[in-house]
Amino acid sequence: MSSCNMNIIESGTANAKKEKVILHIDGDAFFVGVEIAKNPKLRGLPVVTGEERGIVSALSYEAKALGITRGMPIFKVKREFPNVIILSGDYKAYVKYSTKMFDIVRRYVDDVEEYSIDECFGELTGLDKPLGMTYRQIAERIKKEVNEELDLSVSIGLAPTKVLAKVASNWVKPNGLTVIDRESAPDFLEKVPVKKIWGIGPRTAEQLNKKDIITAKDFYDKDIAWIKLILSKPYETIWKELHGISVMEINSESKTVYSSLQKTRSFHPSTNDKNFLWSQISKHIEEACRKARHFNLVPKKLSIFLKTKDFEFITALILLPSPSNSPEILLPLVHKEFEGIHKRGVLYRTTGVTLLDLTANFVPQNDLFESNAKALKFDTIHKQIDSLEEKFGKIVIYLGSTKNALDYRSQDGGTESEDLDKNLLFL
Repeated sequence: MSSCNMNIIESGTANAKKEKVILHIDGDAFFVGVEIAKNPKLRGLPVVTGEERGIVSALSYEAKALGITRGMPIFKVKREFPNVIILSGDYKAYVKYSTKMFDIVRRYVDDVEEYSIDECFGELTGLDKPLGMTYRQIAERIKKEVNEELDLSVSIGLAPTKVLAKVASNWVKPNGLTVIDRESAPDFLEKVPVKKIWGIGPRTAEQLNKKDIITAKDFYDKDIAWIKLILSKPYETIWKELHGISVMEINSESKTVYSSLQKTRSFHPSTNDKNFLWSQISKHIEEACRKARHFNLVPKKLSIFLKTKDFEFITALILLPSPSNSPEILLPLVHKEFEGIHKRGVLYRTTGVTLLDLTANFVPQNDLFESNAKALKFDTIHKQIDSLEEKFGKIVIYLGSTKNALDYRSQDGGTESEDLDKNLLFL
């Protein structure tokens, strides 16, 4: 099916004007792919990334063939698969390669939506004539240039809608190029579990399975009236998209707002030591702010949590008066909330901080208000600190409130196995 012809892609008939042509490009094992592009000696070997998080965040197809999965603890990989190469994530390189990949797509496509760090949508409708190529040839050219210039493998789907394009790009992996049109869509959907359709989550899939809707074709075959009666409006959109009716537009605006960045740490034994727990929170904030500055992002709000020995989460949300990625600005605001959620006599096993509503390219404005002047001062200081730390090591200068947590880490008394340091562009 991956080689089937698609009227809107190959023909140039009147039908071509009635349907959109949507491209979806998806990096194959992207993080590991970038690591291999940086070091070609890794090609063909079982490789995983995520050592800094304590869990597997990405893995090569060779590692996957061994039975390794995303989220598997790194200590388990080391114990059960001693020949696997384990790397720390290089997020700066991932963003760099992502940008270059999208730039290649933009050589041919005007409207590009950066959906995540390793995938994007593009609308090809009407570009065949000015480019002097069929739509398939355009996709092949993009794939070839990404492979040759970046040494990355990608899989591409072409279809009249975004949802079908996602099905197509996932059909043959790695290094696939699959075309789906309205006529061929049912044949593809018959072999795709409904839970694999973009926008249908596990809970909805479970509910649909109970109604004997197991495959995407089962969902496709339902009458739209049934969809409206049983499900909410977003699932009408998915139903229409599976039928080749384009509802979801390409959003080509540059992404400037991201969801979150989280730092967590678990420790044993559990403790109620307030000074120790606050030091962990302080360390999380310093590390999260350091990473946010690296990507030129600032949060509009943040949350903190303590997880008890019995796995109960106690959280607090802090709305910032002004966006900031300076820990000196955030810590006084956070300390008050920390005092409120910490309870005497309760044993805690994990601390965490999440920077929320991250915004790109924010610059504090110098005005008559003392708070803004202070923010500008810390912004200048941190530029110098970040430069020093990039030159000499990750931590050169730190706040006094963080020292306790750093001393604990140096004793190797904790584990990072629950570190949920999300890549920014995924969210």
